[in-house]
Amino acid sequence: MASCNWRGSLVSLGSMRYIEPHAHMVSRTTDDYTAMVTAGCQAVCEPAFWAGFDRRTAEGFHDYFLQLVDYEPRRAKKYLLPHYCWLCINPKESEDVKLAEEVISLIPSLLDRKSVLGIGEIGLNKNSRNEYKILEMHIQLAVDHNQLILVHTPHLEDKLKGTRLILQALKNFPTIDPSRVIIDHVEEHTARLVLDAGYWAGMTLYPESKCTPARAVDILEILGTERLWLNSACDWGHSDPLAVPKAGLEMRRRGYTEEQVDAVLYHNPVQFLSQSPHFQI
Repeated sequence: MASCNWRGSLVSLGSMRYIEPHAHMVSRTTDDYTAMVTAGCQAVCEPAFWAGFDRRTAEGFHDYFLQLVDYEPRRAKKYLLPHYCWLCINPKESEDVKLAEEVISLIPSLLDRKSVLGIGEIGLNKNSRNEYKILEMHIQLAVDHNQLILVHTPHLEDKLKGTRLILQALKNFPTIDPSRVIIDHVEEHTARLVLDAGYWAGMTLYPESKCTPARAVDILEILGTERLWLNSACDWGHSDPLAVPKAGLEMRRRGYTEEQVDAVLYHNPVQFLSQSPHFQI
C-alpha cells in the first residue's frame, strides 16, 4: 500500500481547508488520513476504481462495494474524516460486457447507503465499443435513480477523442442536468470542451501525469474558477494525497486571496457534492 512523506509539509500548508473529491483511500495508509486531516481536509470522496488487476467475478466487486460503503467510512472516522463513495464498474474492466452487466445489477441496492454520492468513476479507457456500451448503461442507471455522475476521461493520447465520445454519450440522454455531472481528469485541451457543454470539470494533480499544481492553476487563470474542482486521485501508484492543498499554496504564491483559494478548494466541491442528499458537511 502506498504512503506519503508528509510531515515536512504540514507547517507550510497552514490553516487551509479543502475537500478531497477524488481519492482511492482503500489503497492508502492510515498515515495518509492523518496527513490530510492535519492539512485541512474536511471530507474525502472515493470513486469505485480498478484494483491494479482485473477482477473476474461479480462477487468480487460486491465485496469491494461493501468495503467502500461500510469499512472505509469507519476507518476514516477514526481519523476524524468523513468518507463518501461512488459506485460503478470502472472502464478498464468494462470489456467483459456480461460481467459488467452483472456488476451494474448489484448497484441499485446500495444507492441508499448514507455514504454513497452517485455513479462513478464511469467513462472510457481505450475508447472501445464495449466500454462505450457500459458507459451508456451506467448513465441510464444514474438517470433511473436520480444520481450524480462522475466520469473518468482516458489518459494521454486517447483523452481528447475519449472526452468527445463521453460528451456524445451524455448528450444521448437529454433529461440529464449537466450541473449534476462532473467530467474528471481534464487538461488544457479538454477543459473548455467540458465547461462549454455545461458540465463540471475536475483537474487531477499527479506528480508524473495529468496536471501538476502549476498547470492546474494556469488553467484556472485561463478559464476562471466556476464549475471546476481539484483532486489528487491518489491511489496505489505514484500519487500525492496532499496535492490539493499544495495547489492551494501555488494559488497563494500567485496572489490569489484566501477567499479565492477557499472558493476553489472547498466551496466548489461542496456546491457540486451537496446536490446529493447524502453529502453533509
